[in-house]
Amino acid sequence: MATISDVATRAGVSTATVSRALNGKSTVDPELAARVLAAADELGYRPNGPARNLRKQETAVLALIISDVENPFFTAISRGVEDVAHSAGYSVVLCNSDDEPEKEREYIDVALQERVAGVLLSPAGAGDSADLLRTHGTPVVALDRPLPNSFGDTVLVDSRDAARDAALHLSAQGYRDIACITGPTGVLTADDRLAGYQDGLREAGRTVSDALVRRCEFKAAGAKEAARSLLTQDPRPDAVLVANNAMAVGVLETMAELGLRAGRDVGVVAFDDAPWATLLDPPLTVVSQPAYDMGAVGAQLLLSRIGGDGTDASTTTLSAHLVTRGSSSRG
Repeated sequence: MATISDVATRAGVSTATVSRALNGKSTVDPELAARVLAAADELGYRPNGPARNLRKQETAVLALIISDVENPFFTAISRGVEDVAHSAGYSVVLCNSDDEPEKEREYIDVALQERVAGVLLSPAGAGDSADLLRTHGTPVVALDRPLPNSFGDTVLVDSRDAARDAALHLSAQGYRDIACITGPTGVLTADDRLAGYQDGLREAGRTVSDALVRRCEFKAAGAKEAARSLLTQDPRPDAVLVANNAMAVGVLETMAELGLRAGRDVGVVAFDDAPWATLLDPPLTVVSQPAYDMGAVGAQLLLSRIGGDGTDASTTTLSAHLVTRGSSSRG
């Protein structure tokens, strides 16, 4: 079995540098860190996690608590987390909260009982249950939604700006009565996407009206009913911005039942570039979010905290971009 000295020799660095690199220390030059990770991979080296953390009574395990494992957005986040964690010798336990604060609290309790080294969390609701992590001194990084009171590092996507771009795009395509189906009130991503949609409408000189907005859970069933409510009203909106890909499924189901075609009858833009988006007829215009990068950056931040980084809590905001396809064109 390869040793840390073998990795140091292969990478041409000291054993101390190997240790810092594998623990995600931010003080290691990125080029050196890449060399160390490559050498460890070539030699099949894996740190002895439980032994390494024995003095702190921690296990070499990270807990990842997300809201919906079936959503491809969170699947991509999970992959980013796992890739970075595995390279550093950590395992990842995946927990699905279903956006239910009580279920989230249960998983946090389990994570503390099992003495995980750190937690990555997409908070449900206000994220109050994460206070337990602060009380126990467990490193935590919030993904997609912030924790209250600026607690822990946070990795977000600029949803508001992306929603603005989507609304402006629909307006530029000639759609006039543009609706929005977003998530529950008080959830930052839902609120930001609504605010960005309204920003775009104002900038384009289009109507901003509560009658064109529906809120529901970030799931297909709720969006299906929300779409039916919108698309059967008089006057009917001629375009809709949908806050995630699971909701888009419900919207498209309702449109099919009503005999409405995306693009020609109702322009559609949805957040998240799901694998099936290009298989539709017409293909779905999306706001593509860097989900994998969000998970990878979050894991790097968490490993840095576990390694003893004492800097103040940080917020990293990534950018999304619009991918235009046939569902947002009348052609």
